[in-house]
Amino acid sequence: QNPKTSAIVKQLVADGNVGELQKYFGSRMEFGTAGLRAAMGAGIAHMNDLTIIQTTQGFCRYLEKNFSDLKKRGVVIGFDARAHLPSGGSSKRFARLAATTFISQGIPVYLFSDITPTPFVPYTVTHLKLCAGIMVTASHNPKQDNGYKVYWENGAQIISPHDKGISQAIEENQEPWPQAWDDKLIDSSLLLHDPYATVNREYFKDIQKQCFHRNINKETSLKFVHTSVHGVGHKFVQLAFKAFDLSPPFAVPEQKDPDPEFPTVKYPNPEEGKGVLTLSFALAEKDGAKIILANDPDADRLAVAEKQESGEWKVFSGNELGALLGWWIFTCWKNHNSDACAVKDVYMLSSTVSSKILRAIALKEGFHFEETLTGFKWMGNRAKQLMDQGKAVLFAFEEAIGYMCCPAVLDKDGVSAAVITAEMASFLATRNLSLSQQLKAVYDEYGFHITKASYFICHDPKVIEQLFDNLRNFDGKNTYPKSCGRFKVSGIRDLTTGYDSSQPDQKAILPTSKSSQMITFTFANGGVATMRTSGTEPKIKYYSELCAPPGNSDVEQLKKELDELVSALEKHFFQPEKNKLQRKTE
Repeated sequence: QNPKTSAIVKQLVADGNVGELQKYFGSRMEFGTAGLRAAMGAGIAHMNDLTIIQTTQGFCRYLEKNFSDLKKRGVVIGFDARAHLPSGGSSKRFARLAATTFISQGIPVYLFSDITPTPFVPYTVTHLKLCAGIMVTASHNPKQDNGYKVYWENGAQIISPHDKGISQAIEENQEPWPQAWDDKLIDSSLLLHDPYATVNREYFKDIQKQCFHRNINKETSLKFVHTSVHGVGHKFVQLAFKAFDLSPPFAVPEQKDPDPEFPTVKYPNPEEGKGVLTLSFALAEKDGAKIILANDPDADRLAVAEKQESGEWKVFSGNELGALLGWWIFTCWKNHNSDACAVKDVYMLSSTVSSKILRAIALKEGFHFEETLTGFKWMGNRAKQLMDQGKAVLFAFEEAIGYMCCPAVLDKDGVSAAVITAEMASFLATRNLSLSQQLKAVYDEYGFHITKASYFICHDPKVIEQLFDNLRNFDGKNTYPKSCGRFKVSGIRDLTTGYDSSQPDQKAILPTSKSSQMITFTFANGGVATMRTSGTEPKIKYYSELCAPPGNSDVEQLKKELDELVSALEKHFFQPEKNKLQRKTE
């Protein structure tokens, strides 16, 4: 019933444009553990009013099957500022249609009245003890995309088998229910609640449990620049600074207000490096700020840059900031817990493609470190299990600039990470230390962990499959490579097939998934490299790391060794020329 998408389809039919119609209606968007993510537009392959209604109807039926008290507890729905004029789709419109679906079935809905950061949805699920949460966002994807992210009652993103159950329920509920299109109904419904004021108050109260140096924060002369990259983060990071008694950061004026066109950046993704931060650097130079904090558009990730003595800007990698925040959060915990036994119940987590620096810190300090599969859905669910057993999960991170610094949110949260980073930098400034100097001190104490990650773009799934098949049948059938150029392979873990050469029974401990490719190679020189496919983009990614024991401080030699390992990996395992792979471009 959306006149815009309807007109697009009618025009294609009139033009006899079978190719485009095939693209729009050839196959339905797949609902996975990350929910949905696709371009906004007409047809079942895209995000639009109808596909949102169908998805929510399936999700609603699935929740009814799983929760006898769904009509008492209800669900929360949040949205970012994305909008797509040609198809009339927007995050707010999709959120209202999703709310209509639930309310038409007598289920209470806590619908935010305004844009919010993604972490506010899992926070609300936990805080109000709801059955589930939906966030309408495509995070840092290109502007035409949108997404539908789902949280379970434990406050973490869903994991299997929920994705399959929801997917099946969507298939069974495609005909829109009688009131599906009438979103005006909800405005007068007693089942509609607005959690905006409550959550804004309670969230900022909860993150203050991570504030340890209020006096330093009040006095610090350190200046910060913040950019929300045309997304939702501006207001919330300002409020977080206020909650920690820090002076507000300078906001990049051209990027502080939400704009679905993302006019000043090619990609609204601070992970892509310096290009996204050009305006931030300029503002920092003008206002004499030393540190830049950048959120992605839905404010669940954080990039940090610091001006060096040389005048250059250093953009920290996700692994480097993970090392700093891990060190900082444990240090703060240790200073407030004098009981030596308590450390046995402390945990930190990171994903298997992230740096193992937390493992090194844990070994020396006596707390527990666990790695999980890639993605915060795994870390959030594991953190909840551990917390239910009475353990303290202080921190979790992944190299894609995602950090969980506060147990009130079981997902990555760029708002709390930004203000905790600001407090850490303010504290270090009182010791005349920069973030970069402290990072070196962490590596000096726990051993250098040098990482390098990148990706190749490949739009042909057959080529990707062939590439990984070659690795599994390298020297004849069912044999993995024994070396990569001059580097000897000492171990292999294949989480697609479940093979792990380091286990006595050769079976991997971490869960395996046949639907995605992921192989990790361990090398005799202490290097580790993982190759994997992306769930949301046409990329083959790689992550490499060289871990040195404490005391080996020849960083340049370690970097050179890692560069050579990565070159060998690209040449022998990716074979970009043969496979026609496109390199990442800055």
